[in-house]
Amino acid sequence: MVSLRLKEIKAAGDYKGKFSTQTHFFGYEGRCAPPSNFDADYSYSLGRVAAGLIAFGLTGYIACVRNITQPADKWEAAGLPLTMLMNVERRKGKDVPVIRKALTETKGKPFKFFAKHRRDWAMNERYLYPGPIQYFGPSAVCDAPTKTLLLERG
Repeated sequence: MVSLRLKEIKAAGDYKGKFSTQTHFFGYEGRCAPPSNFDADYSYSLGRVAAGLIAFGLTGYIACVRNITQPADKWEAAGLPLTMLMNVERRKGKDVPVIRKALTETKGKPFKFFAKHRRDWAMNERYLYPGPIQYFGPSAVCDAPTKTLLLERG
């Protein structure tokens, strides 16, 4: 529809630019679960932080929310300079700034929990299905954090 409209206004002499589409495969998005209230709160918070950074002209910052293992009213909004995420690595004979990959924290509580149960989970059916996402109702049901965050809280 955009291509057709641009052709029309180009023919009328009101558009001189170029336009090409870029498609995207939504396979992973189509197979994922709907966002939880935690996901919605976190995304909303990141968006608010990003808007604040833009409003104050703070370019080169990434929006972040700290303390997310706590209830949302204890979260801390922050802007982190992008350079704080950078490391210098040697690639193809040159030093280049890159953001290091986030690897699994093998000393963290979530991985230790997995390691403790891995053999049992490999041999037995131990599925954990918390049920459908609940957006409205008791906070204990609707605002339950992710299992990973629960493990990090201890």
